Amino acid sequence: MKDGPAIEDVVVAEELAFPPMRGGQLTITALALALATFMQVLDATIANVSLPTIAGNIGASTDQATWVITSFVVANGIGVPLTGWLMGRYGVVRTFVVSVFAFTLASLLCGIAWSLNSLILFRAIQGVVSGPMIPGSQALLLSIFPQSKRAAALGIWSITTLVAPICGPILGGYISDQYHWGWIFLINVPVGLLVTSLCWSNLRTRETAMRRLPVDAVGMGLLVIWAGALQIMLDRGKNADWFASPLIIWLGIVSVVGFLLFLVWELTEEHPIVDLSMFRFANFTLGTLIFCLGNGVFLANMLLMSLWLQTQMGYTATWAGLVSAPTGAVAVILTPLVVIAMARVDARIVATVAFLASAASYLMRASLTADASFGAIALPLIVQGIGSATFFVATVSIVLDGVPAWRIPSASGLSNFARIVVSGFSVSIMTTLWDRREALHQSRLAEMSGAAASSLDSALTTLQSLGMPALAGKAALARALSGQAYLLASIDLFQLSAWLCFGLAALVWFCRRTLPSSGPPAPDQP
Repeated sequence: MKDGPAIEDVVVAEELAFPPMRGGQLTITALALALATFMQVLDATIANVSLPTIAGNIGASTDQATWVITSFVVANGIGVPLTGWLMGRYGVVRTFVVSVFAFTLASLLCGIAWSLNSLILFRAIQGVVSGPMIPGSQALLLSIFPQSKRAAALGIWSITTLVAPICGPILGGYISDQYHWGWIFLINVPVGLLVTSLCWSNLRTRETAMRRLPVDAVGMGLLVIWAGALQIMLDRGKNADWFASPLIIWLGIVSVVGFLLFLVWELTEEHPIVDLSMFRFANFTLGTLIFCLGNGVFLANMLLMSLWLQTQMGYTATWAGLVSAPTGAVAVILTPLVVIAMARVDARIVATVAFLASAASYLMRASLTADASFGAIALPLIVQGIGSATFFVATVSIVLDGVPAWRIPSASGLSNFARIVVSGFSVSIMTTLWDRREALHQSRLAEMSGAAASSLDSALTTLQSLGMPALAGKAALARALSGQAYLLASIDLFQLSAWLCFGLAALVWFCRRTLPSSGPPAPDQP
């Protein structure tokens, strides 16, 4: 690994010093970049609720159709960390615009896919080419705003990152119910073409210098192997009963060994495909850990809430999405105020507010009951909106604090790659714990029910007196018992999430004090 910036790096840094945009051009370009982020994040979730419809229309089982999700996640996990190298080799603007256009073309192919195999292939293409979209939009947003408005740029980016996962299930469910499933991908086409056109016309004169970096073929190959194996393991592990499956064991071995080889190679390679030297920045390292864990807890709980509502509370996918809508609505309303505060307040204070608000939201969810109303369920998610509005702006500010402008694409790509990996872990762990805690609570409830057999007999007699057959009555009691067990399991995980947020609120104070508007990023030091 190099100890300091090379002469060619200093040249690149100087050529990145473009003046900030102003007026209408700034507004249009910022909105176009935000739309690109929205498209990519939306597509990561929009297909989830449409899987049964897709499977039925193309003659596949729902289990086979899950590869539509897996292929995108695996390919995207490989594409994101390559962002820094691609933008150094071909330029930030060119890489981003080509990525958006390729994503649009892949969306078109997904929408007209004629079989499950073709859809899986096109989704994999869509995932890998979209890798630079989120890091690229983040880097370009920061470059077109003046340094004093960095928080505003991150605010725009965070709003799209928050709203898209909430809109995905709602939009996907509505389209699947009312139109052909292909439209969940085809809606990207006009938006993608508009974003491509606006970004190229407004940003092509701000292209960064291109360096003739050699291709680190070994590093790229190792990245594909270990990241691909890890993502498949995380996605398929729960259904395969984790390490009870030989396949999962082998995937785990491949991912661990591949990662270690990748780490050794990249740390010794002169021109690595992934710039791990970013971890020399203290705030980047600790900030990335906090950013990834906080985002992982948020996504895992969003999934848990959706699973509980749909499997135990009788909500449709669309209504489960609508319950989460207040989180996005509150975040959109509050983010401009957070941006103003970030210009004057230490980012660590804002991040602490984010984690404390999230902890409060999880504790409120832990008090929900099996007969909770829509309003009672939505109220904790309104509080979550406060945490979400402050979380992304504050934590990303901490992550990028001290990172030179010309290294922001690499830093953004690396931190977002870590976010994807940790999110995969958090979702897998959450769903596994939910099922296992349910089994534990169900066994305990069964023991208590055995001790209170007379009460069960009385309840069964009451159901029969109302005209319900004995077998149906027993099934209804079993469902009630299972529902109560899942509720108790959910409460356990909500409480655990709250304690994790309290821990992260404390951990954030080990980061360096961060004031986004205090001046230019710190220079790169060996």
